[in-house]
Amino acid sequence: MRARRGDRMTINIQEHMAINVCPGPIRPIRQISDYFPRLGPGPEGGGRDFREAPARLAPLALAPPAALLGATTPEDGAEVDSYDSDDTTALGMLEFDLLYDQASCTLHCSILRAKGLKPMDFNGLADPYVKLHLLPGACKANKLKTKTQRNTLNPVWNEDLTYSGITDQDITHKVLRISVCDEDKLSHNEFIGEIRVPLRRLKPSQKKHFNICLERQVPLASPSSMSAALRGISCYLKELEQAEQGPGLLEERGRILLSLSYSSRRRGLLVGIVRCAHLAAMDVNGYSDPYVKTYLRPDVDKKSKHKTCVKKKTLNPEFNEDFFYEMELSTLATKTLEVTVWDYDIGKSNDFIGGVSLGPGARGEARKHWSDCLQQPDAALERWHTLTSELPPAAGALPSASA
Repeated sequence: MRARRGDRMTINIQEHMAINVCPGPIRPIRQISDYFPRLGPGPEGGGRDFREAPARLAPLALAPPAALLGATTPEDGAEVDSYDSDDTTALGMLEFDLLYDQASCTLHCSILRAKGLKPMDFNGLADPYVKLHLLPGACKANKLKTKTQRNTLNPVWNEDLTYSGITDQDITHKVLRISVCDEDKLSHNEFIGEIRVPLRRLKPSQKKHFNICLERQVPLASPSSMSAALRGISCYLKELEQAEQGPGLLEERGRILLSLSYSSRRRGLLVGIVRCAHLAAMDVNGYSDPYVKTYLRPDVDKKSKHKTCVKKKTLNPEFNEDFFYEMELSTLATKTLEVTVWDYDIGKSNDFIGGVSLGPGARGEARKHWSDCLQQPDAALERWHTLTSELPPAAGALPSASA
């Protein structure tokens, strides 16, 4: 139909937006999706239905930016993620071995070497070292550290670091954090990367080899940076977790290795204070000055007290001291051995770190250790025990500096 002169043609908005402004007959503009394949339902719901581009309009032949710049495209199957790719190439890789010795309750960490570490110094190199922490509860008590290798991005350590007092319970719920840092004598040491290994991946007495890329540190919000509402929620969740775990939950203050042996020849109990591990820090410097006291309760004559020497500025002291209690085996079966660990302070009361009681009224490993000692005379039995924040009733009076 031909429009008359003077008549106004009405064009809706859809036709107006689709008008080709090029000279020539008016023609609707093709959609951009016409030049690319579409995914269709297909015969089985997952097939593809490719729509060919119009014959008169050639498809757009755009070169990728990488090709224009002369770069190569990634290979098939490669992960195209700039963040992960940067971590893998820039932070480096760490090679190490882990071995859990169930018999000796030790975790052996062999730090072998690292490759392609991130340069941290002005000379394009680094002074790397490795430090280990057991999570949860990262502190100086469970920190281990290798030596520093100077001016290298491919350091070789070949060092063995050992954790003592590791139980099966630790293997099930603890995580080993391995951090690689750059030592700087003029300022603070710099973090390069870390690896976190759940200990449940280890099998007893089987060495496991790792060669893993370092990852960036996961920042955790500190209490000072939290708002009042977040701090309140955090405290509430912590109390709720403790309530779910049980009303009698006690704070763990470290581990102690005790040796018990009843000597039938000397007719008495030989108590060996071997060592402590991962003790709680009681001083402002982040350490403690620990010593151990033992009592055999009930103590009517008050003559059963024994005390080790004080080990200065350490959270993993070694004592290797023995105490002897002369007593018949039948009488010993009614007694309770109380072992407490204290932090020595000059001029004021000493701080209680933790304690454990072994006897017929004890529970778990403490009771089993005591019963095995009575049932196996002349056999030296060494066991690790957990120190808790519960102060024995008889030790309720805090000792003075001279105690």
